[in-house]
Amino acid sequence: MKPTTRIGIIICDRYRCCAGGKCLRAMRNREGAFSCYGDAEVELVGFTTCNGCPGGNVEYAGDEMVKNGAQVIHLATGLVVGYPPCRSIAAFKAYLEQRYGVAVVVGTHPIPKKYLDMHTRLGSWKSPSWEPLLAPIMCDAETRARYD
Repeated sequence: MKPTTRIGIIICDRYRCCAGGKCLRAMRNREGAFSCYGDAEVELVGFTTCNGCPGGNVEYAGDEMVKNGAQVIHLATGLVVGYPPCRSIAAFKAYLEQRYGVAVVVGTHPIPKKYLDMHTRLGSWKSPSWEPLLAPIMCDAETRARYD
């Protein structure tokens, strides 16, 4: 029997009505940030929003997800590709890791091509601090196009 990794996903509140289709597809197909799990079993134990800027639900959501067995919390790709990208993403990551002792991965599904194109034109991710945050969700051009 394969070991199971239990995960939670926190999405940007701008997308609070999102049904999670891209995140769940990427989880199922092990694409984007979920590629790190390979063929291991993954169980979703929580899915919620940050509750809007400045992320008032991150503390509560992290606590609830860990109580439900989360070992890893993903900060959804929407926090990265929204306009503007989340200014608190590094703080959320640091807080969740320090407070709850869980791994935090920035991203879920691959960055859709249309968002990569726009953020490249805007220069949103020019700072070197974005490089490690974008790496798990950048993927190849063909995969990005499938998530448009």
